[in-house]
Amino acid sequence: MREPGCGITPEGWPLIGFLALIALVCALLGWAVPAVIVLALCWFSLHFFRDPERVTPQAPGLAVSPADGRVVRIETRRDPLTGDKRACISIFMNVFSVHVNRAPVTGTVEEVRYWPGKFLNAAVDKASSENERCACLLRDADGAQWTCVQIAGLIARRIICRADEGDTLARGQRFGMIRFGSRVDLYVPEGYLPAVCIGEKVFAGQSILAQKRDDA
Repeated sequence: MREPGCGITPEGWPLIGFLALIALVCALLGWAVPAVIVLALCWFSLHFFRDPERVTPQAPGLAVSPADGRVVRIETRRDPLTGDKRACISIFMNVFSVHVNRAPVTGTVEEVRYWPGKFLNAAVDKASSENERCACLLRDADGAQWTCVQIAGLIARRIICRADEGDTLARGQRFGMIRFGSRVDLYVPEGYLPAVCIGEKVFAGQSILAQKRDDA
């Protein structure tokens, strides 16, 4: 699996470079207002595609957030890959969030499945079944299965998943991103409990999203 560099995620450089070139051309032609507008778009792109380092908790029995954003839903839903009913934690990312996605646990990728679909507001319930999305099924060292679903949103038009079936991901490792506003759903296996509440702000690879029950 390709490992991205730090600072800016690789998918952002083509757009950033293109905007910088347009800004330079506008400046050389003396077009001050267009140059300033394009520079502002270039700055926004740099901000959007940022990829900061994170300190990932290493204690056993924890799952970290796969995305930056706010928890908008915690409910029991049917896992789109296994068909089991599980606790599902939904994280909404706005255009100002870091959009790099990270593995919630250490495990082996058993399945990656993509569905084409609509581009509804990612915060609404129908987005889980009707929007363009990509699901990644991870099996951890204890045999528990975790499903992480990247969901495109109202503005998002491209889901990027770098993970392939058979890959081994470490907890907190980057595995993809979604461009310009989106949502990530994490389906938690039996024996784990959500460690966040609705409305809480979380950070990918760093915030603890779920933890193993003492009796599990």
